Amino acid sequence: MIRVNLTQRIWLSFISLIVLVGLSIIIIYPISIKGTLTDETYRIIEYEQARYHMTRDFTEDPPDSDLNFVERREAIRSVFHLYIINNFGTLQENIPQEVLAEMTANARDQEQTSGRYELTYGGATLFYVVTKVKATDTEMFAISYMWDTYRDQMVNRLWERLVYILLLTSVLSLLPAIYLKHYLRHPLIILGNHFEQIAKRNWQEPFKWEGDEDFQKLSDQFEKMRQNLMRYDRAQKTFIQHASHELKTPIMVIKSYAQSVKDGILPKENIESTMNVIMEESNRMEQRVKDMIYYTKLDSLKDEKANHENITFGEIAFHIEERFRMQREEIRFIIEGADIRFNGDYEQLQVMLENFVENALRYAESRIWIRAEVKEKDVHISVENDGDHIAESELATIFAPFHKGNKGQFGLGLAIVKRIAELHFGYTFAQNTDDGVKFTVCIPKEQQTKKKQS
Repeated sequence: MIRVNLTQRIWLSFISLIVLVGLSIIIIYPISIKGTLTDETYRIIEYEQARYHMTRDFTEDPPDSDLNFVERREAIRSVFHLYIINNFGTLQENIPQEVLAEMTANARDQEQTSGRYELTYGGATLFYVVTKVKATDTEMFAISYMWDTYRDQMVNRLWERLVYILLLTSVLSLLPAIYLKHYLRHPLIILGNHFEQIAKRNWQEPFKWEGDEDFQKLSDQFEKMRQNLMRYDRAQKTFIQHASHELKTPIMVIKSYAQSVKDGILPKENIESTMNVIMEESNRMEQRVKDMIYYTKLDSLKDEKANHENITFGEIAFHIEERFRMQREEIRFIIEGADIRFNGDYEQLQVMLENFVENALRYAESRIWIRAEVKEKDVHISVENDGDHIAESELATIFAPFHKGNKGQFGLGLAIVKRIAELHFGYTFAQNTDDGVKFTVCIPKEQQTKKKQS
């Protein structure tokens, strides 16, 4: 398959259009214009016949002409006349017998008063009109004829002019083609240069095109893409920096304790306490790695088909309560809306609620509320604790990756909650209440069913 660039496509389009118009004219023109001029020829013949016979007696012979039958082809727009009386034509017309015989046959077979005919003689076309004439005891026909010279000359003249117009139009059409080529090529070259820079991960230079509405819309979309790439790049770098920092501390602790044990020095009272510290830091590091893997895994799930099922909120809530209530026995768990049903991914929603409750356990004083509420078409799943309020400046960024409060651990728990909410086409928010702090995930209940069916 031949590859062509934009400039070649523009030229090919204009040339194809011109060729298509030219072929259409070549095919349609002879048929339409010749048909029109043929009708005009017959009208001229009929008009001249009517005018001629209004001023003459049918019993008289037509006037002689200095031109014979064939020479009359050169007489432009000239109509000639003859009569056929009792199957014989007027002989002063000097019409060839085969022509006269065909005219006579058509005249005798004619049922109407007047009829149009044509015949070919000597490589030319003769148009004639036969009219029945009322005569006493005599069968008479008036015949008026004209050669096709007039029609052919008109066709040729119109064709010449049409060719000139077509050539002129073809030349003039090159001007908009040249303009269109430069008009399209310039912004596309600039856009291509910016794409090349982005391919090199250099997306600092903004792109803005002013002028044509369509190109301006394209530039706006490109600029939006560039900004998203910049945000993604910053988030990726931030993620790597925070991940490195989060893993660095337990690795250093494990390394230093292991080295101390190797050197025969126990940082703690005994070997068991020293190994407990190593195990504790190992568990912390393992948990951080799991969180980071799960966080990145949620990104890849955006392009996969959701595995949603119908869930009863109590199934998850009571299971979470059973798992966490032994961590702080003084905390009372209150579950509300246990019978509410909605669609979602059971595993993801369980992780989401675990992170909410684990976060609440670090701040709660005596109670934690685990709720599910139906508000219009949404299901609100929330976990509230009676701990201290969060600063208003932190409420907007609390779900950002690696954002840690004063008792936070890894800074990924609430970020994972936000990703899970997005995978369920919902959103998250945090707010201070009269009792403490409330974290909420809103899931559009009906949308889950639609997405699942699609």
